[in-house]
Amino acid sequence: MDYLNALMPALPELILVVGALIWLVVGAFSKGKAVGAVSMLSGATLVLAAFAAALGPLGVLFNGAFVMDPMAAFAKVAIYASSAVAIVLGHGWLGRTGEQKFEFPILVLLAAVGMSMMVSAGDLIATYVGVELHSLALYVLAAFRRDDARSSEAGLKYFVLGALSSGILLYGISLIYGFTGSLEFGAIAEAVGGDAGTGAIFGLVFLICGLAFKVSAAPFHMWTPDVYEGAPTPMVAFFAAAPKLAAMVLFARIMSEGFPGAIDDWRQVVLVVAAISFAVGAFGGLVQKNLKRLLAYSSIANIGYALLGIAAGTDAGMQAMLIFMVLYMIDVTAFFACIMALRRDGRELDRIDDLSGLKREKPGLAVAITILSLSVLGMPPFAGFWAKYYVFKAAIAEGLWPIAVAGLVFSVIAAFYYLRIIKVMWFDPAPGPADGSPREAQWIAVAGAAFSFPVVLLALVWLDPAARAAAAGFGVG
Repeated sequence: MDYLNALMPALPELILVVGALIWLVVGAFSKGKAVGAVSMLSGATLVLAAFAAALGPLGVLFNGAFVMDPMAAFAKVAIYASSAVAIVLGHGWLGRTGEQKFEFPILVLLAAVGMSMMVSAGDLIATYVGVELHSLALYVLAAFRRDDARSSEAGLKYFVLGALSSGILLYGISLIYGFTGSLEFGAIAEAVGGDAGTGAIFGLVFLICGLAFKVSAAPFHMWTPDVYEGAPTPMVAFFAAAPKLAAMVLFARIMSEGFPGAIDDWRQVVLVVAAISFAVGAFGGLVQKNLKRLLAYSSIANIGYALLGIAAGTDAGMQAMLIFMVLYMIDVTAFFACIMALRRDGRELDRIDDLSGLKREKPGLAVAITILSLSVLGMPPFAGFWAKYYVFKAAIAEGLWPIAVAGLVFSVIAAFYYLRIIKVMWFDPAPGPADGSPREAQWIAVAGAAFSFPVVLLALVWLDPAARAAAAGFGVG
């Protein structure tokens, strides 16, 4: 009994693992006839795990390898909620294409387990295990449509480049271990102190490069546009949300807990990556005609803003990163739900020109896309504005105003492609009537747009203090 009580901080992970194994057996023995039940039960498992993360005890397990602190609890609730929405979107989309398989929700559950390990990692071994566990599930999801050449290509590219990034990550871990003599973040911080040696700094740079790939930050973004375009749309909606938050929290944990004394060293690298992400995301999106590729470049730019919060190196910076990522996750998931809700002649509308005349065919979705575009752009008073407000405020407080100004300038440049979407929907003639919209995608799209404005003004009342408490509660025990 004492042993079970000691494992309570890991209750969310236990719920997900046991649930995944049980529903896998149910799906296998039903020979694919219980796809709907497995999807529904997997979603319920994620909701249960979210409650366990929000209400469960905090603590440290396995000699510091697993940490359940306020930051991890905050991130897990958001990750599980996003994963549950992904199951809803994916189940409906795969049902319409005749490709429903019970493996889809199971893979989402396993990816959620890996993301949980990432946000709770207390040492570099747990970091690597979490990254690989969630990545393996995502590789399969990217190539889920085995008979589709684009999906298979996306999965292969993601796997090959993911393996490269894992090698870089592992090499960085080995260098850090060799020069500090430890894998645990606290012990690394003691060994590094205020004067990190050249070897440890080299290892940290490799570690940052490996993590930058996972969050699709430039110049390690090369996989993002192709995978976003080729992978099935509900899988991309999942890739663009929860895994990014998990990787950013892991990024913040490693920098803040493992190398607090070397902040002047790693801050320079993070700021360079953030600035390059601003530029690549802004200019790369200008020439895109495919909506999913455009959203890929948008995600690259937005990751730069989240990295700017981490570079601040303060509680306010970590709070800003959390708020930014949660609001961005809601916006991008709703944006992909809009894409899934729009069809013409049985084909998904995945090009910007396909949105022509949408105000006449689907006025509700046209309004939703307009709100989401203005929000991701950062226009006040939408959610995206408040997300960037927190980031810029934290960065400027630490004297990082040149990079903050650069981010603002590139945000103005990126406004062109968001405004182009709005112009096409509201002023260009429609090429033909649009098909009926799937109910689940339409509701999620409208709910996400409503959250971006005006619900966000009320949500910030509890999101702000929750993120502040999570940022201030790094490392329990």
